[in-house]
Amino acid sequence: MKINFVQTIIAIAVSLLIAYGLYSFHNSENKILLSGGSFVFLTLTLIFAIGTSFELPRTTTNVRLVSGIFFTIALISNLIFTFLNFSVPSYIIINGILLLVFILITYSINKAKQ
Repeated sequence: MKINFVQTIIAIAVSLLIAYGLYSFHNSENKILLSGGSFVFLTLTLIFAIGTSFELPRTTTNVRLVSGIFFTIALISNLIFTFLNFSVPSYIIINGILLLVFILITYSINKAKQ
């Protein structure tokens, strides 16, 4: 796995701006959890989508596709949580499961070496 630092910094900056936007629009006491959780999830998916490349081009393409799909899912999930009052356990469970599934799929693709 090779990391492109400029694209990784851009991915982090975009995720930070999205997390700040979600923080700004949410009106309950869970603002910090929402912005922190969305920042972590969006950053991980965006770094794998645009900031990394793998030895095999097929692996890179598959990881980027899965990362783009999970970035979209994470964005939609966090937008829904932004406009709803939610409990802390529900947010952590839903986004935690999504993040772990993303990591599992990405790991499996990389391990397959295709």
